[in-house]
Amino acid sequence: MKQRFFALLVRIILPACILAGGWYGFRQLSVPIEEEVVEPPEPTKVRSRVELLELGSYQVHIETNGLVSAHNQVALSAEVTGRVVMINPEFEVGRFFNEGDVLLKIDDRDYKTLLRIAEQEVRRSEAALDLASAAKKRMEQLAAQDSASLVELEASRSMYVQAENDVEVASANLDQAQRDLERTEIVAPFSGRVVSRVIGLGELITVGMILGDVFAVDYAEVRLPVATRDLNFLRLPERESDPPLDVTLRDSINPNNEAEWSGQIVRTEGALDPNSLELFAIARIPDPFALHRDGSVLRIGQPVSATIRGGKLENVIAIPRDSVRSLNQVHLIDPATNKLRTRKLNPIWSDENYMIVRDQNINSGDYVATTMLVYAPEGAVVEIISDLETESLAGHPPVGDPTP
Repeated sequence: MKQRFFALLVRIILPACILAGGWYGFRQLSVPIEEEVVEPPEPTKVRSRVELLELGSYQVHIETNGLVSAHNQVALSAEVTGRVVMINPEFEVGRFFNEGDVLLKIDDRDYKTLLRIAEQEVRRSEAALDLASAAKKRMEQLAAQDSASLVELEASRSMYVQAENDVEVASANLDQAQRDLERTEIVAPFSGRVVSRVIGLGELITVGMILGDVFAVDYAEVRLPVATRDLNFLRLPERESDPPLDVTLRDSINPNNEAEWSGQIVRTEGALDPNSLELFAIARIPDPFALHRDGSVLRIGQPVSATIRGGKLENVIAIPRDSVRSLNQVHLIDPATNKLRTRKLNPIWSDENYMIVRDQNINSGDYVATTMLVYAPEGAVVEIISDLETESLAGHPPVGDPTP
């Protein structure tokens, strides 16, 4: 009896337990899983240093370069033949000399002899002219008294004309002898400097022989190329009466040389260069060797860079070069809303420091971003980095936001 009761109990309790466990598992598994709420990321901040844009004027300066050259360089040559008997110590390579200095002397004894002969020939021809003049007058008096024939009169006149011609020839020979004697001294035609000397003391020189090269030192010249696109910003002198343009020269060889030389563009060449289509302007620099002033020496053949003062642009905005991005784009910031907008520039002038624009869409008082922005969406609000913050961050690497 007990066994039957126990079996019945098992048959009832076991299914009930299974049903209870299944119901419990269903309850647990049917509870909806609560989803985790993910907060959206904060938008990336746009931070930038800025510079204020203002409407005003801008002085144009044209950058170019050239080589210093002497405005007058000549080769001294002999005009007479003879032996060199004296050379001035200043007639050495690199030495300076003054206008009128005797640089070299040729043996002049033969030329002094020829001068004396020419002087005596003048005296003789003048005496012969006096006799011919007296004879002509005497013959004219006799002819007036019918005491001389017409042939005799014409002969006396012919002798007088011949005597006059002899005096002219003798005087010309005297002038030539005097010039030849003067040419035994090689005189400096201007104040200058010696480039080379190719003869020595005691050497026999002939007419036309080169003695050396010299150049003038009163001023030097520089041939400066000017691009055709820059001509609109310059008023180069075309005529002698046109005012010159100021130009400043600097050493192109040694960048550490802070010396500057002031000059003026005094003329331009009449044609464009056929290869580069550039116009060459000629600048003049007074006293390049600092003989009459204090300052550095500007040597012949020295490469120089030049800055030419051009015209002044009015009602323009100068945008710093370091704020211009690729394709001539800049990031402008509205000072009222600090919202960013991108603008493409169409400059009327540009140099290594600024782009000059005249654009109605760029207003005086706008800010331009000078920081290289990694993230710059149109209309984004920009957080301006103050000068004080810039100074405090100087020398420290940027942290936090990806925008510097």
